[in-house]
Amino acid sequence: MIATTAPLTDLIRRAREGDADAGKEIFDAAYGDLRKLASSRLASSGRFTLLNTTALVHESWLRFSNAGSLAIADRQHFMRYASHVMRSVIVDLVRANRAARRGGDAVHVALDTGIHDGIAEGEDEIMRVHEALEELGAIDPRIVEVVEMRYFAGMTEPEIAAALGVTDRTVRRDWEKARLLLSEVLR
Repeated sequence: MIATTAPLTDLIRRAREGDADAGKEIFDAAYGDLRKLASSRLASSGRFTLLNTTALVHESWLRFSNAGSLAIADRQHFMRYASHVMRSVIVDLVRANRAARRGGDAVHVALDTGIHDGIAEGEDEIMRVHEALEELGAIDPRIVEVVEMRYFAGMTEPEIAAALGVTDRTVRRDWEKARLLLSEVLR
């Protein structure tokens, strides 16, 4: 992550105050961090590579910038939101690929060739985790944020703790709790 937090926080403040140039400057200032998040997420997905790092960063930024006026307070809040957006991009892409693989609007013809076996292991895992997080969000929204930042954005415990304003120990407890709850839901 970037060593100093003031420049990005200052740019976010300027953007909230209506500075039109601040948005591009935010992207430029955060680009390295966003690439690190995206690269970490894509590296942990093994052979599941629907996107490359640059495509994930750019698609996430497009969604972020199209969201309109968001009440982003500082760098940590920005990175929390970025991890949430990356999750959304990945899940939406998996859904689109599944729909395309099933033919979308095409006429379906059943073939029993066994070719689909093992094709979508990574996709299935992402969708199961996403659906489980939807359920967990009703129980504890912070746990969902911890999982998004760690699983979908590849952030470390200290980075997550700084973004959430909690201690590293709290993040570790939340992560362990999330792992237990997710393993129950995913069975």
